[in-house]
Amino acid sequence: MRTELVSAEAQSSGQPGPESRVPATASGGGNHLESAFSQPRNFHDNRFAYTVISQRARGLCIGVNMNPDKNCNFDCFYCEVNRSQPGRDAQVDLKVMAQEVEDLLSLAYEDRVRELPSFGRLPPELLQLKAVLLSGDGEPTLSADFAQVVREVVHIRSTGRFPFFKLVLVTNTTGLGLPEVKRGLQLFTSKDEIWAKFDAGTQAYMNKVNHAEIPLRRVMLNILLVARHRPVVIQSLFPLVDGEEPSVEEIEQYARRLRRLKQDGAQISLVQIYSAHRPPDRPNCGHLRLKVLSYIARRVRKVAGVPAEVF
Repeated sequence: MRTELVSAEAQSSGQPGPESRVPATASGGGNHLESAFSQPRNFHDNRFAYTVISQRARGLCIGVNMNPDKNCNFDCFYCEVNRSQPGRDAQVDLKVMAQEVEDLLSLAYEDRVRELPSFGRLPPELLQLKAVLLSGDGEPTLSADFAQVVREVVHIRSTGRFPFFKLVLVTNTTGLGLPEVKRGLQLFTSKDEIWAKFDAGTQAYMNKVNHAEIPLRRVMLNILLVARHRPVVIQSLFPLVDGEEPSVEEIEQYARRLRRLKQDGAQISLVQIYSAHRPPDRPNCGHLRLKVLSYIARRVRKVAGVPAEVF
């Protein structure tokens, strides 16, 4: 694969674009940034809400664990969730969740997050709240409480107690067509975002990386359900699988799938190209070389004609 990739890069006429907008050095130094981006979520003894320094969001985020039961229909090779242990809660306790989110919003906006271990030496721009993530230990759109959770968080935002914050749904797209999810997404503003997982160009590679219960074609159709009506961010994680990188042909098929989505009416505001930053549950999952990630981003820009960045 490495020889093929070098050859393919030599033949590519696409010019490298901005591979990442995350500062590589700052007052805390590059090592502190890498450490922060690789840190696991911090639940602060909470049941549902946590903080995390997100490389793709470019800073501090508050997350809501929509799946405390760990319900997910994907078993991604790079997943950091240990599914051998049962989830702590069967469902989200809305009252408890709302209070936890408010407490963490106070922590963020009062600049007390700097007091947390490993955060003190980070540059100020990374400690500014970027978003509240609807994510967690499974697939958020499979949560029976989806619309209610969104409603609670939107209510917190509407009270005016805190500055406006953006909502981001991080999803593998499975339930985007469900009535419960549609009700929740109706509460999203134009400033809120949907980050849709799309990791493969072929069904064989999707089987290898995602171990999903739905086919690649269904993922594309689910993306179109929302992307024809509002812009979406495509999130694509390419891991090193047992020491192997994705083939050049797989990368080409992936870029062509994105082109097809665009041709079919998908509004794609950005494609996030990245690899496994936080420790995965599988020891044979590794981080893809930056050179390969950059090559994927260039092919996406050239073939699909959509913005792509490496994180």
